[in-house]
Amino acid sequence: MTTAPPAIQYPDFATLSRELATQVASALRDSIAARGVASLVVSGGRSPIQFFEALRVAPLDWSRVCITLADERWVATSDESSNEKLVRDHLLKDAAARASFTGLKNGAATPELGAAAAWQRVANIPRPFDVVVLGMGDDGHTASLFPHSPNLARAIDPAAAPGCIGMVSPSAPALRLSLNLSALLDARRIVLLINGDAKWRVYVNASAPGTAEDMPVRTVLRQRVTPFDVMWSP
Repeated sequence: MTTAPPAIQYPDFATLSRELATQVASALRDSIAARGVASLVVSGGRSPIQFFEALRVAPLDWSRVCITLADERWVATSDESSNEKLVRDHLLKDAAARASFTGLKNGAATPELGAAAAWQRVANIPRPFDVVVLGMGDDGHTASLFPHSPNLARAIDPAAAPGCIGMVSPSAPALRLSLNLSALLDARRIVLLINGDAKWRVYVNASAPGTAEDMPVRTVLRQRVTPFDVMWSP
């Protein structure tokens, strides 16, 4: 009999999103009380929107919260596919408008050329990050760590210093910038969001034997450096 991989199951994605918002707000509040500042790394796509909208009204001192992205599409920040635009439209409003946000996109022509400058800004955010919220693609990517992308070996090298790295997506917009694995793991907690039966099957496959090059999310699932939870709803 095959044992299902570990995950915290919720009845629906709205419930999951509200619970995640409650947990993240609590973690940020605790960090502010202990250290005077808190940090949060979020992902783009459509999945986090309900989480963002629940979190942004949470009662905490948002002026002490630093927010950045796990990855970014190399497009103008006004572009509909920009992760920064998504965060500004759905998270940095209401109470959360007082948070400090650090985007990854800059004026460099390519992500490779802009990676060092992007990390120089992100490196000013206190680490370990309090919470890193990740998603997962149908191909097993997370952040912008795509299977067999030209820079993937460097991006998932556990010995690499934390930083940003240019990546290539198989779908448009192809040029991406991502935090590397070392940066993503420099956190007190990671949460992987999974919504729907199709994504559950991807997660089951990623939890089975196989290479990280085929399914880069395995680098997060297999590491033992940073506590992580998988939150799933059918």
